[in-house]
Amino acid sequence: MRICTIELSIIIPAYNEAARLANGYERLRPVLDEMDLATTEIVVIDDGSADSTLKAAHDVYGHLPETLFVQQPRNFGKGAAVRLGIALARGANVIAADADMAIDPSHFPEIVSALKDSPLAPGSRTSDGRISYESALRTIAGGAFHQLVRHYARTDVRDTQCGCKGFQLGPARVLGLLGMIDGFAYDAEIFFLADQLGLGVHPVPVEWDDVGGSSVKVSRVSFNMLRDLRHLSRTHYENPVVEFAADADARAIGLAARQARVQGLAIARGESNALLVLPRDGALAGLAIAEALHGTLRTTGLDELRDRTYEAV
Repeated sequence: MRICTIELSIIIPAYNEAARLANGYERLRPVLDEMDLATTEIVVIDDGSADSTLKAAHDVYGHLPETLFVQQPRNFGKGAAVRLGIALARGANVIAADADMAIDPSHFPEIVSALKDSPLAPGSRTSDGRISYESALRTIAGGAFHQLVRHYARTDVRDTQCGCKGFQLGPARVLGLLGMIDGFAYDAEIFFLADQLGLGVHPVPVEWDDVGGSSVKVSRVSFNMLRDLRHLSRTHYENPVVEFAADADARAIGLAARQARVQGLAIARGESNALLVLPRDGALAGLAIAEALHGTLRTTGLDELRDRTYEAV
């Protein structure tokens, strides 16, 4: 029997999206028809929905050969849902996409192609330097808001909030392990952390439709985002790591991690050492891994993790 390696994981965070998942799938289906479904997985994270989102996800995507459905015990936020999806993803590349597939999924192959040379390949809705919404007032307000986001995130990316982003799995895991923002400002935090780590970003121009029916309250989300954004540069990003020799065997580390019952990890390799990056609550598992493989458990921050190569475990 042929054993296929997953090449692409499509992560769909969903909160009260029971009514929109089917239409999103219809937008995605023509792209899936062109893909090798044996090497493409769909990961749906139900972020504590109050409706029948999980059942709808099973109904819509359950017939595909590679799927994973996870329900959070409560609503943690889109950032938390995407990070969980990244931790569970098995594909060499990852695309996080909204449940409504408002970004035309026909761009997914372009995003995957861009990931051959860049750790991050976010969709970009900009045209002539701005995003055009259905009204001139919203376009102006949106432009001002995006300027604030870019300022606080310290990024040149013009469309940080596009609901479709591509990642190589290794860098995605590191960004997910470091990230702290659970809400919608997680997008900006991704680009802030990417800049701090020296990760390349290759935006991919995309077309999009402003699909109706979202449960997001724009005014409240915008306020919470700006609150979170103002704290980005003052946040102390520090995680437990297990230090190994630079040529440490990833397979042995992966086996030790499974035995310690921890997943979603990443190795950050440098010239002098390899650091197994753990979640912030993963020190106990890290101790078991360190003892099994004669590593050293300690903590580290963004400066030491910068300019390394990253591989998922």
